[in-house]
Amino acid sequence: MRYQPNPHFMKLFEMFTSAPDSIGHTLQRRLGDAHSDAPLLLATGTDLVLFPGGGRPPTSVDFRKGTRGFFEITAVSHLGLAVPYLARLRELGDFGCKKTARELIAQCRVVQDFNSVSYWRDEVAVSAWRGHEEKITDLVDYTCATTADYLERAIGDPKLLNFEYLRANLIEGDGPDAVPVSFNDMMAATFALSALDSLHRSLKWLHEQSVDWARLMVIVAGGAGRPSAGLTWQSNNLCPLLYEASGHRLDPAKVIIAPSAPTVEPEQLADREFSARAEAQYRKFWYGCLSSAEMSRVIWPGYPAFEKRIDQVPVVDADTRVVDAMPRVRSVDDKRAIVTRLRYVMEDPGAQIATAGMQFVLDQLSANGNRPELVELPGFTHITYPVASRR
Repeated sequence: MRYQPNPHFMKLFEMFTSAPDSIGHTLQRRLGDAHSDAPLLLATGTDLVLFPGGGRPPTSVDFRKGTRGFFEITAVSHLGLAVPYLARLRELGDFGCKKTARELIAQCRVVQDFNSVSYWRDEVAVSAWRGHEEKITDLVDYTCATTADYLERAIGDPKLLNFEYLRANLIEGDGPDAVPVSFNDMMAATFALSALDSLHRSLKWLHEQSVDWARLMVIVAGGAGRPSAGLTWQSNNLCPLLYEASGHRLDPAKVIIAPSAPTVEPEQLADREFSARAEAQYRKFWYGCLSSAEMSRVIWPGYPAFEKRIDQVPVVDADTRVVDAMPRVRSVDDKRAIVTRLRYVMEDPGAQIATAGMQFVLDQLSANGNRPELVELPGFTHITYPVASRR
C-alpha cells in the first residue's frame, strides 16, 4: 500500500506553504503589493521587457534573433566548427558526411556570390557595424572560400581531416600549410561582431529608460541556448550587461535566473489586460523566490549573510591549464584568453555560447560611452582578411 501522510500533518504543512491562502503566499502577495511601484525587468533569451511599475505600460527591445545580421554572421561563424565536426563524423564511420560536405561546399559558393558590401551596408545596415562593411564582406568571402576549398581538397585527401593537421593549418593557422587567417581569429571576430551589435543596442535602450537601478527587480526567464546554460551570474550573458548598464548600481541579490519562469512575446503586451496580468504574475514570481531572503535577514541578523559573488574571473597566462570560470580578456591581442573562452563555452554545459565574445566588447562600450566605433574587436581590428573577389 502506497504511503500517504496523515491529513492532520498535511493540513499543518499547507497552512504555511502550499495552500493559496497560506502564511507564505499571503506574505508574498503583501510584499508584492507594497512594492508594486518598483520597476521590474524581464529578460528572456531574445528580449528585454521593462515594467516601470505604478500601472505604467511596459516597454521592450529585441536584442538578439529578431535583429539584423544575427543569422548571417552566426552562419559564417559556424563554419569554424563545421569542418572539425565533419572530420569527427568521418572518424565515427559516417560515410554520409561526404554528401554533407559537398552540400556545404555548394552553399558556401552561393553565399560568396551573394555576399557584397552593399548587402551589409544597405540591407543588413547594422549601425554598430557602420564603417566595417568592406571588412565584413572580406571576412565572409574568405571564410566561405576557405571552407569550400578545404573540404574540396579533403574529399580527395583525407589527411586534411586528421585533427593534428586540421588544428595546425586551419584552426590555429601556425602549421606549414596554414591558411592566411586562422579560423580561431575568424570565430573570435564573428562572436565579437555579434556581441558589438546586441550590446550596443541593449545598452542604448537601457540608458533611455531612466531605470531606478537601486530598486530594480530582475527576472531572467526561459532558456537561452542549451537547456543547462546560463543558470548563474557568471554564465548568463545578461547579468554583466545589466550590471554595466546600471553603472554597478544594480543589486545582484535582486536578480533571479529562472529558466522555468514563463516568457511572453512583446507583441502580446500591447493588450493592456494581458500586460497587467503578466506583470502581476511576474511580481508574484519574484517575491515567491525572494520573500524568504527578506525574512531571513530579520530572523537571523547576527549570523553570516549570503552575498552573491560576481567577481570570480580567472586570468589566463601561458602556464594556465585549467579554468573553472570564464576567463577575462585583457586586450584585443590576448589570444590565449580569447580562444580559451571559445573552448570554455563549448566545454561547460552551463555556459551560454554567446558569452564567448561579450566581456571584452562590453568593457569597451562601457568605458567609451557606448560608442561602437571606439571598440577594438578580437580577430578583426588588427587582422587583414584577403580582399573579396566581388565587393
